[in-house]
Amino acid sequence: MSTGEKMTIDERRKYLSMMRKRYIASGKAERGKLLDEMEAVTGMHRKALIRLLRGPLVRQRREKQRGKTYAAAVDAALRLIAESLDYVCAERLQPGLLKMAEHLAAHGELVITPELRAALAHISVSTVRRHRKDAPRERPRTTRRRPCAANSALRDIPMRRIPWDEPQPGHLEADWVHHCGASASGEYVHTLQLIDVATGWSERVALLGRSYLAMQDALTRCLARLPFEPHEIHPDNGAEFFNQHLRRFFQDTLAGVTLSRSRPYHKNDNRHVEQKNSPLVRAFLGYERLDTVAQTRLLNHLYARMGLYYNLFQPVMHLAEKIVIATPGQPSRILRRHDTPQTPCERLCATGAIAETARIRLHTLRAQINPRQLRREIYTLLDQLFALPGAIPGVTEDVHQTLNTSDNLLKGEDALVTLSFDLTRARRMLGG
Repeated sequence: MSTGEKMTIDERRKYLSMMRKRYIASGKAERGKLLDEMEAVTGMHRKALIRLLRGPLVRQRREKQRGKTYAAAVDAALRLIAESLDYVCAERLQPGLLKMAEHLAAHGELVITPELRAALAHISVSTVRRHRKDAPRERPRTTRRRPCAANSALRDIPMRRIPWDEPQPGHLEADWVHHCGASASGEYVHTLQLIDVATGWSERVALLGRSYLAMQDALTRCLARLPFEPHEIHPDNGAEFFNQHLRRFFQDTLAGVTLSRSRPYHKNDNRHVEQKNSPLVRAFLGYERLDTVAQTRLLNHLYARMGLYYNLFQPVMHLAEKIVIATPGQPSRILRRHDTPQTPCERLCATGAIAETARIRLHTLRAQINPRQLRREIYTLLDQLFALPGAIPGVTEDVHQTLNTSDNLLKGEDALVTLSFDLTRARRMLGG
């Protein structure tokens, strides 16, 4: 036990049981010295030590157990809110309990009484964790290259790492997720994911194959959905991002956006998007093979709703402080502290990076959406996706049917998703 560390109750009882033989066998003067020693070691009061040494040291069960502090209505509300937010951890759930309860009440999903309001405002993180530990779930959460020749398109792209405390929205990490199943042969679906470092805002697009037309279309759709201006795109060193066709696309269409890349074999340079590949892509789709136009279209329909759900309603924690603890003779360790959980939308509105009209539009959009119903729609689309048949061997899929032109980008999306777009910028980026 290190210096200054307090004993647990069981450790104190074990220590006192060892000292009791010496205490009983000693005289009055010696007992005083032993009590001084036990008082210094355990930190207990002298009279309390005497009472314990004279009685049984076995811990006794309480005659009357403490009753429940929170009623069944609180458990029901916690279950409803946790389901609406896809069963996030207690640390992310507790800070916004009352706000989400009021949001669900506005959509008719929950009835808030004064007692329930007071309980949700005062319940602690540990109590939420304890109450949610054994609660049943209506539907559980989905369980969740070899070196190649040097790419000449990388020569002029600077290598860097976006700082973890970047305050300005618009610095986007990008990554690529394969949905090839057990075989990487033929054309199959990929997911392009963008994560904003400052706010946690995320966008995903599915594309069939890795042609530059599909990549260009996916990047355009992702960037057109952002409610803020992109300043930097930071992928890894994959050839799907860095080739002559996409270099021209970045230079011509995204002239004001900086292009950077990770260092080779340093996945942690893209740590934000790498971490989100698991909960936002793999946890939903697993490692199944997706390889048809119908699957790509339906997956994009699913991703459009996921963008609303995770950006407007899912609270995320960001790193607030890193402390290096150096101990002589031992390796240094880093203590990380996180800030209060907030949704990407709340973080974005707090930065001042968007106009007041855009902020009002986002708050209006959020107020119109029932997160519980939106989550049901996501899982319904997921079931429909896995019910679709795969590609027929020998039959070619037309990749052009998955692309969006300037005419159908805005027509093919939902009305709710369209509200979050900057329509003028979307048309400008697509050349419309």
